[in-house]
This record gives sequence, structure tokens and C-alpha cells, in this order.
Amino acid sequence: MSNEFILISAVLVPIAGACVLPLLGRVSPSGRNWFALALILTSLACSIKLLPAALSGQPVMVSLSLPIGFKYIFAADGLAAFMAILSSFISSVIMFYSFGYISHYANQDEYYAMVTMFLGAMMGLVFAANLIVLYLFWEITAIASWRLIGFFREKTQVLKADKAFMVTIFGALLMLVGFIMIYQQTGSFDLAVIKEVLCGHSISGIAVLLILAGIFSKSATLPFHTWLPDAGVAPSPVTALLHAAILVKIGVYVFARLFVVTITLAPFWHTFVLIVAAASAIVAAGAALIDTDIKRIIAYSTVSQIGFIFFGLAVDNKLALAGALLYILMHGIAKAGLFLCAGIVEQNTKTKDITKLGGLITTMPITAISFLFCALSVMGIPPFGGFFSKYMVFAGAINAGRLGVSLVFLCGAFMTILYLFRVFNLVFLRPAKLFSVREGSFTMVTSVAFLGLFSLAAGIGINCFTGLVQAVIANITQVIL
Repeated sequence: MSNEFILISAVLVPIAGACVLPLLGRVSPSGRNWFALALILTSLACSIKLLPAALSGQPVMVSLSLPIGFKYIFAADGLAAFMAILSSFISSVIMFYSFGYISHYANQDEYYAMVTMFLGAMMGLVFAANLIVLYLFWEITAIASWRLIGFFREKTQVLKADKAFMVTIFGALLMLVGFIMIYQQTGSFDLAVIKEVLCGHSISGIAVLLILAGIFSKSATLPFHTWLPDAGVAPSPVTALLHAAILVKIGVYVFARLFVVTITLAPFWHTFVLIVAAASAIVAAGAALIDTDIKRIIAYSTVSQIGFIFFGLAVDNKLALAGALLYILMHGIAKAGLFLCAGIVEQNTKTKDITKLGGLITTMPITAISFLFCALSVMGIPPFGGFFSKYMVFAGAINAGRLGVSLVFLCGAFMTILYLFRVFNLVFLRPAKLFSVREGSFTMVTSVAFLGLFSLAAGIGINCFTGLVQAVIANITQVIL
């Protein structure tokens, strides 16, 4: 089986399979569930199989020319394979969790189809080597997330799904205009050609600003951040999938793909991104400190932590860049765990208000410990994986002379500790307010326990993961760290 076939399979298997799931659901709901998981695991297996070839220095490429002169181009380099493995891995855990969470809701056929379609679109986006192909899959993720956010179909949920859709679509249109401006300057939408034509030179400032608007809107970064906390009305596995693990990571991936790998940004834009990221991290952390809705707090935390990832990417230092990639991994694992734990709490207590909760560590000990492990990783407490990603980002920034902005983010890191310990204390530790609750289903508890333990194991075995991100950076820059 050729690497080219494997690359196409990573993208097309979940997309094609998503179209079959609603039909299969009419015959066998259980079969539909397991088939959906198998589709995602297929993408994961394909992505893992591509990794050695992707890191070899010669990316796996597939190109399909259309009569009108347009090309579908997919390429698997180290960065794309890394993001594909992360996305499909977290999606598989979330899909397994969904077996228990979604089992008693309506619209299950659409749910499984949209989740699988979203993962397929994510695969297409990370492997896209053409700006128009990238934009196409970018918009498919918006449609899938729109349907998933409004899953419960009540008026409030639908309005908030519409808000998320409108904000991200507006940003995407601005980004598309920026892509067209790149075409006018380089004569191509193909990333390899653009890199060769520009040869270290930047693009026009207006194009950069338009593309950044699209990236910030998708990543829920200030001032486009308000849709993400509102999207907490979605089912918890949806919030974990879209708003912690994958959807908001699309923006940081495209930033890395365009402005780290392909196009050289002028120093002004590095400073601009750092300022926006710092403001986003602090403002969102402040909102998380005062909100009382557990899912909104975790969503604000995501907005804040995305700022840390942009921090690492914009510093223009290889150590910080390695930290940013590691941050994407560690944050995705731990934040998915937090959302899934919140889903167990919400489903069993019928409330998301942390002021009405308490003492759940006695009735939900596995969920409580899993939440704590994931929270400690997000906080950056050793020996959890999140500590090492934060450390690398800060060390790289200080080495690059960015002491002032590092102090701002240090303040954001301290606020992260405060609001996550506040949630853990109010929900799990203080005197009990609810007595007739218990753990979630087997698939739900197993999933959160796995993510919590993974957050700890990733820190203990950090050398494996730092070696991976350094190999990815060496691959995309052709410079050994």
C-alpha cells in the first residue's frame, strides 16, 4: 500500500463514511457507533503510518489537476502528520465517550455523521498544500460545528450556533480575500510555489491582517472570542472536540503553516500577534475567574491557553516554537478531559452552575481525580505534560528577549491556577450539596480516566514528545535544533 494511497485514505475515509452513518443508524444504532469509531481510528492509523515518511525530508504528496487549471494538492510533512495524529487520536477518545453520553438523545444519526465529517475535514485541512483546498475544508469544519453546537435544537442553542457560524464564516471570508491577494502577488495558490516565489520576503500588510482576522476568529482569539463560551450549550463531547481539542487549533495550525513554514512575517507582525495573544490570555482568564458556568469557565480557559500557543509561535525562536507544538498536544489532551469531566457532572447533576455543586469527589471519585490531573496539566504543574510545554515557551521567549510579554503571560499562568482550583474546590471538595449522583457510564468514565492518566504519563515520558516536536521542527525548517 503506497503512502499516497494512505494519505488520501486519511482524508476520504471519514468523509465518505460520514455519508453512510445515517443509513447505518436506521439498521443498527450500535453498529453505527462502532463504525464511526472505526472510521476515525482508520484516519489515526493512516496518520501514524505517514509519520516516518513525513519526517524523512520528502513529504508525501498527492496532486489531482482539474480541467479548469485548479489542483487538489495534499502533502504530508512533519507538521501536518503531527496535527493529524493529534486530531484523530483525541477524536477517537471523544467518540468512545459519546457512546454513553449521546445514547439517550435524539438526532444521534446526525451527531455521529457530523463528528466524523468534521474529523475528515480536519484531515483535509492539515494535509492541504493549496490555499483554496485549505479554505474549502476550513468551511466544511464551520458547517459541521454549526450543526453540532445547535444539536439540542432549542431556540437558545440554535441562536448561539448561528453566532459561532457567522463569526467564523465572516473571518473565513476575510481570510479568503487575503489568499487572493497572495495569488495576485505570487501567481499561485500552491504553498510550495508561494514559498519559492517569496523566498523569505513577506506579503502585503493588508493580506496579513485579513488572514490573521480569519485565524483569530476560528481560534476564538480577542476580539472574536465571544462565540466560544456561548458554544458551551453544545453536548460536552462536542465542546471537547470542537472547542478544546480540534476546532480552535485549526487557527494556530494555519498560522504555523502560513507564517512559520511558508511566509516570512515582518517583525511588526510578530509583535502585533504577541500583543493580541497576551490581551486575549489575560481577558479570558479574568472572565474565567468570575463566571459560574463550568463549561463557560473551561471555554474561557481555552481562549486564554490559545493565547499561550500564539505566544510560542510568534516569538520567532525554535525553543518557543517547539514549546508551542508541545502545548497544542498537551492542552488538547487535558482540555478535552476537562470538558468530558464537565459533561459527566452536568449530565448527572442537571446543572452547570458551580455554586450549586459540591462534594462530588465522594460520589464521583474517578471523574474528580481525572479532572484534577487534566487541570494540573493545563495549569503547568510538574510533572504533568503541560508544565514542560509552558516552560519551553517561556524559556524560548526569554531567550529571544521578550521579557515584557513573558511577564504578562506569567500573570496569565498564575490566573489559570486560580480559576481551575476554584472550579475543582467548588465542584468536588467543599461540603456536599447533592447526594443522589454517581459516576457516568463505563465509556464516559474510562475516557476521562484515560485522558487524565495520559496527561500525567506525558509528563513522565516527556522526552518522547519533545523528541517528536523537535523532529517536526527540524523537518519543516530543515534545521536540527
